Amino acid sequence: RTYAGWVGRYARWVGDERLVMDPQRARDWLSWLVTERKVGYATQKQALNALVFFFKDVCGKQEVDLQVKFRRTSKRIPVVLSIREVAAVLSHLPPTCRLAAEIQYGAGLRVSELLQLRIKDIDVERRQITIRAGKGDRDRVTVLPQITADRLGHRKEELRKRHSADRAEGVPGVYLPAALARKLPKAGESWEWFWIFPAENLSVDPDSGIRRRHHLHEECYSRALREAVRSAGIEKRVRSHDLRHSFATHLLEAGTDIRTLQELLGHADVSTTMIYTHVARNLSHCGVRS
Repeated sequence: RTYAGWVGRYARWVGDERLVMDPQRARDWLSWLVTERKVGYATQKQALNALVFFFKDVCGKQEVDLQVKFRRTSKRIPVVLSIREVAAVLSHLPPTCRLAAEIQYGAGLRVSELLQLRIKDIDVERRQITIRAGKGDRDRVTVLPQITADRLGHRKEELRKRHSADRAEGVPGVYLPAALARKLPKAGESWEWFWIFPAENLSVDPDSGIRRRHHLHEECYSRALREAVRSAGIEKRVRSHDLRHSFATHLLEAGTDIRTLQELLGHADVSTTMIYTHVARNLSHCGVRS
């Protein structure tokens, strides 16, 4: 779907169904994305991969060389909230989104990892969260904050009622990855696979066409977070990912070593984790008194 979207944008830019298959026009479009649209490095690579897929798998060309030079985007310093600011944001969130934000900040999760959590992924007794098929299709284990462990007990009671109601009404089970859906067709109806943050309403699964309960939509969570930031009077451009940045920075300032932090965040390379040393007050020039 992503590749099809890119090829569609490319086709509209070219405006001619025959010229679309000309590699030179593809090179011109990719250069236009870099020079005119100023898209990031990752976006450039995605657009290139989409066109290579188009020329090879759709047009049937054996060799494709679009001769594109990428323009790397410089690394940006992350936005970090203070502990006081995090507390202020949390206090202005509705109950469900507040618990989600507490878990994201307290465990350092990406927003997709947070919203796709299932009952089986959280071990309250061991204070652990297991992330399945995270970025790079890697699994990892991270920490569960004590304060959220206490609240998850009440949360599960509410979820039990919703899960039972869905079963009583004959609602199809929740989404499962393709291989599991074939091997365990009834697993989506079981309690352990139910979402920690289910959506209020049922929606149609775009892949299967089945009307089922999906997890909370990212935009609903992000909108609630933006409103909470505004209500708290915080003068920063805060996104949900900045709670993950704040988790990493606060742990570094508390003395957590960089390798442990790398494992908790799920970074493939420690150099990615090192960005937080530029904003942690006790590890960078930010702690210098002016």
